[in-house]
Amino acid sequence: MEMIHRLEPVALLLMILAGLNWAIVALFETNLVTTVLGTGTPADVVYVLFGVSALVFVPRLVEAMHVGHGPHPRGV
Repeated sequence: MEMIHRLEPVALLLMILAGLNWAIVALFETNLVTTVLGTGTPADVVYVLFGVSALVFVPRLVEAMHVGHGPHPRGV
């Protein structure tokens, strides 16, 4: 878990870059990742890194939503 906490700043940066890329795609119909890297394997690697960076924050989201904590809704 310590390793994930150390990677969170990098993951957050990648998520911000991914969000900005998709905002530019929506507004200007220009994909910066494919413009810079082309449509081959390097672009695919960047997209995988974007996705993994989002997955890094799933445990924090689940914890913040208090999923799995407290009594069962039906009292069982």
